[in-house]
Amino acid sequence: MIFWHEEPKKKARIEIIPMIDVMMFLMVFFVLISLHVIPATGIKTVLPSSTHSESIEVVHHAVISIGKSDVVQIDGKDCMLSDLSTQIKSLLASFGKVDVVINGDKGADMQKLVSVMDAVKDSGISAISIAANKK
Repeated sequence: MIFWHEEPKKKARIEIIPMIDVMMFLMVFFVLISLHVIPATGIKTVLPSSTHSESIEVVHHAVISIGKSDVVQIDGKDCMLSDLSTQIKSLLASFGKVDVVINGDKGADMQKLVSVMDAVKDSGISAISIAANKK
């Protein structure tokens, strides 16, 4: 029996649209944070510019990074300059052919670059590429 003074009872509903909005916001937030928080391998360098820079395709390459503060890394791992030649020789033993790319900061010391190039030549590699941005 229905009484005229009573209102019909409403069923409880769960609104999904606000939850979807919140989940999308959280997903975008975590993606953007993860892009900026997770560091890339190696030290952060600012490449010099060149009008004749080219892209190279190789089977295996070793990236040697030289930072402003005289930090040297090979494939993202810190390395002493005295150990650089032996590490490249071990890469040569593992892969057979290794192309070396030097990724140096434009504020890095020129003597450090020459020392790295000497260590690479001592390991038996005669061709070295230097990373640069295209102007």
